[in-house]
Amino acid sequence: MSLPKNFWKLLSWFCLVFFATFAIGNSFSDSSAMASDRTFTNVSLEFVNEYKLPKQKFEDTPVGGLSGLTYDRLNDIFYAISDDRSEFAPARFYALKLKFSSKKTQPTLDHVEVIGVDLLKDKMGHTYPKGEIDPEGIALTGDRSVLIASEGVTSKGIPPFIDEFDLLTGKWLRSLPIPSRYLFGATRDEANSDPNSKVSKPQGVRDNLGFESLTVIRDSIGDPYRVFTITENALAQDASPDLREPSESRFLHYLVGNIAPIIVAEHRYPVEAIVPPINQIGVNEIVAIDRGGHFLTLERSNGSAGLSAKIWQIFTGDANDTSSIKSFRVTPNVRSIRKKLVLDLATLGIKLDNLEGMAIGPRLADGSQSLILVSDDNFSDAQFNQFLLFRLKIAN
Repeated sequence: MSLPKNFWKLLSWFCLVFFATFAIGNSFSDSSAMASDRTFTNVSLEFVNEYKLPKQKFEDTPVGGLSGLTYDRLNDIFYAISDDRSEFAPARFYALKLKFSSKKTQPTLDHVEVIGVDLLKDKMGHTYPKGEIDPEGIALTGDRSVLIASEGVTSKGIPPFIDEFDLLTGKWLRSLPIPSRYLFGATRDEANSDPNSKVSKPQGVRDNLGFESLTVIRDSIGDPYRVFTITENALAQDASPDLREPSESRFLHYLVGNIAPIIVAEHRYPVEAIVPPINQIGVNEIVAIDRGGHFLTLERSNGSAGLSAKIWQIFTGDANDTSSIKSFRVTPNVRSIRKKLVLDLATLGIKLDNLEGMAIGPRLADGSQSLILVSDDNFSDAQFNQFLLFRLKIAN
């Protein structure tokens, strides 16, 4: 019996999937001692300075709504997604040049320059019509392309997506698979035995609470790469009516290569509970800090006291896979992703805007690693696109 022509290709892809699952998904022993020793790495952040991008237009588009940030280390260029729903100009992302001082004693972020803009094209090659996309997340793939996350538009029945676009032209290239449990709608109550019953429960991402965060891990050009995202808040079927409880978002891990992208694993991510004066909180960004399951996440909050945010270190290595769980309300006993607070930005002593993007940038003049945050000004004269520079220290 002869083997299929693509047998060895499929076998190698299976091995990659197995390795990725082993390395990131549930790669550590259940030994409590080992878990304790390897849960978190030593991470700290030191605030350096703030830069406010002046209101401006670039190629007839208003520069604003900067909701996600990613860094091209090879060319020293940042890319920022605008969350404009094609209302002020077609949906787009910008290329930015960040200029840092050369002072070795205290290098600062001195200037941000917009150097390019790409309009996103749909599958038909057209720019997105007004109100039919909600772009929030961006990540470079290393293949001269970017991944863009859209939260979808629930009022129009437009689903969320994570799609790949050409870096230079904005041309649509392909889509990553989104499980049906993330697609908004209603499902029949399985507890009701009557097959004709119209009793149903909501499911999927809730309005404006879908995919905002994206990060990529890649070892070298040409190899498959891993993509990670977290829903901003709980899916409808996972949401608890008790706001005093932590919300339960879902963390997705993809493997992407030269054949169809696949989902490797899914985990439960606990978002902080809503405690007055906060009335809104969610995950807006994720950044990988190593290949061992450690990430930084940005949780932005809003309330009567204003806008704020916290940066957390998370560890996925011993979290249960939740891809077969339809609702956390039905299956509550799940080992979640572990979290550790790195920095409460309320302690910086400056007015914070709507911080939504975060990226690891270049080395500064003093040799330290930079981390940059950016805010979404919502195209409001009362808000601003705020860039915050930090020194990121990660102990080996």
